Amino acid sequence: MDDSADGEDRIGEPSDQWRSYQGAPTGTDIECEGWRQEAALRLLNNNLDPEVAEDPENLVVYGGTGRAARSWDAYDAILDELRELGDEETLLVQSGKPVGKFTTHERAPRVLIANSNLVGKWDNWDHFHELEAEGKIMYGQMTAGSWAYIGTQGIIQGTYETLAAAGREQFDGSLEGEIVVTGGLGGMGGAQPLAVTMNHGVCIAAEVDEARIDRRLDTGYVQEKTDDLDEAIEAATAAAERGETYSVGVHMNAADMLEGMLERGFVPDIVTDQTSAHDELEGYYPSGYTVEEADELRQSDPETYVEESVDTMARHVAAILEMQDRGAVAFEYGNNIRGQVEDHRGSVTTPAGTEHDPFDFPGFVPEYIRPLFCRGKGPFRWLALSGEESDIYRTDEAVTELFPEKDALHRWIDLAQERVQFQGLPSRVCWLGYETSETPGGSRNGGGETADDEDGLTERARFALRINELVREGEIEGPIVVTRDHLDAGSVASPNRETEAMKDGTDAVADWPILNALLNTAAGADIVSVHDGGGVGIGNAIHANNHVVLDGTDLAAEKAERVFTTDPGMGVIRHADAGYEEAMDEADRSDVHVPLSDS
Repeated sequence: MDDSADGEDRIGEPSDQWRSYQGAPTGTDIECEGWRQEAALRLLNNNLDPEVAEDPENLVVYGGTGRAARSWDAYDAILDELRELGDEETLLVQSGKPVGKFTTHERAPRVLIANSNLVGKWDNWDHFHELEAEGKIMYGQMTAGSWAYIGTQGIIQGTYETLAAAGREQFDGSLEGEIVVTGGLGGMGGAQPLAVTMNHGVCIAAEVDEARIDRRLDTGYVQEKTDDLDEAIEAATAAAERGETYSVGVHMNAADMLEGMLERGFVPDIVTDQTSAHDELEGYYPSGYTVEEADELRQSDPETYVEESVDTMARHVAAILEMQDRGAVAFEYGNNIRGQVEDHRGSVTTPAGTEHDPFDFPGFVPEYIRPLFCRGKGPFRWLALSGEESDIYRTDEAVTELFPEKDALHRWIDLAQERVQFQGLPSRVCWLGYETSETPGGSRNGGGETADDEDGLTERARFALRINELVREGEIEGPIVVTRDHLDAGSVASPNRETEAMKDGTDAVADWPILNALLNTAAGADIVSVHDGGGVGIGNAIHANNHVVLDGTDLAAEKAERVFTTDPGMGVIRHADAGYEEAMDEADRSDVHVPLSDS
């Protein structure tokens, strides 16, 4: 276990290099042979910035045990390799440890990463923990082990988009006057209160770790905190009745909070959850313990810890289902708490005595996000390697100039500038898709001819090429690196999240993320990675990620155009193959070739 003496010995003492960096280097002077290598070095250090990571001294970035490197020795070795890596060489990183370097070519990735991947029969937490205890593997989550984490700001738009869809579909177009109840204010869940208030709603969020609430207070993601549930309910109800936005972090276990609400007869408008339930040992906290007491139990008696953790999850799911039975809109927000309860406990009985299957409330992707995935739409996010906030503000201008017709995008950029604080390297995220600037029959925007320099370019490619021009012209001080997160259209197989309830039953087919990684490598992404587990746990997902460095060169433009066509295109063909009409329509309108589409 990671907080035991054995775990600390395996990880080692924090690196002197890390202590000196305390985040990503900035400016335009580089330590490496080129910007593609320098980007990898800065991204790794940005992941471990104390302002970004949850527990950087133990190399934990977020999600319980999601690490950026396997040990501090491995971290030092990765930095040494990156500094010496040539422009025609590729570094191989296996579960957070550099294991090889080969001569490839200029257009090949500079770094290839594989994290946590196990062969099917052995693809489970027990075998993973055996290997982890021996220092042979690490849990990379998604953006931790791929060096793409940018703090809670990275997930904020995905959470915002989900809640906006809930407001449109379940209420009167927004969350104004509605109360959202949830749990978890960690690296991912911490975005929830701000996303709710951005959608004009009210949020009550449980968090057992008071330090996490304080962190969200400091960065403006939550407005208040309390230990008093009655106080939280009263304040939230009053704000909702006035039509005002409000958010409060309640310092208590999420299952206890939901049960307490039911005992008081309080039922929210929406109930969801984003605790780290994917990991019953090192992510989720059982009821009845303080954080310190739970940490001690985990170390001294892990079997009891797991049993009590799963017992609490069962109560947690039962309370959500009871709220749904009483009229709340309920959905799981991708932490696999339903799957955990089903695997360990089977059915649950609500406080009112009704027996339920844990999956009697839906996941957020099939409920709200899949239509966007069908269009290849998902998180496009970028970091300013210079460290200059002005570089991000210039890209904000660029994306709104490129897409003047996208009112929702403009509204998002305005909200992000106003309310989302930078963490580590200045960064931004917005959702862009495949949608080409030229489609059969004329312009996508209502007929006529498109400009020659925009013909056939996807949304993502157009924006990436514009950023590259701004770097070349000196309007942006340093290179920009573009990546994404795990909530993506074509790079994930996750039957309890991104691919839940696929139309053709292919929820667990993992060929798609493997093809995505291979295609991103062929297209020339600068870092490509493949992972097992993500936010739903070992054995429950396979997913891939990529990075492209926009340094103003012709080579960067060439690679960006390919990657930002093929990557979102994977989302279109994956959903077209599954029979979604929206995806088939996008393929037709944006000229994505889908063999056998007629059949």
